[in-house]
Amino acid sequence: MANSKTATLTFRIDPSLKEALRIAAHAEHRSIANMIEVLIRDFCAQRDIAIPASTPTENRSGERS
Repeated sequence: MANSKTATLTFRIDPSLKEALRIAAHAEHRSIANMIEVLIRDFCAQRDIAIPASTPTENRSGERS
């Protein structure tokens, strides 16, 4: 999974859920962002939800990555 991160996701969450997420991420030696990604991938896998392949995006200089 060596793809570049290009999308930003911002949302509000109950502080107790955020703390639980922080604890879970720490226990797995992951960042909070990576823990959320893992949880989403696991959820999709359990429910046979396909995750579309990433498409190349342009950086600020117009180059494809």
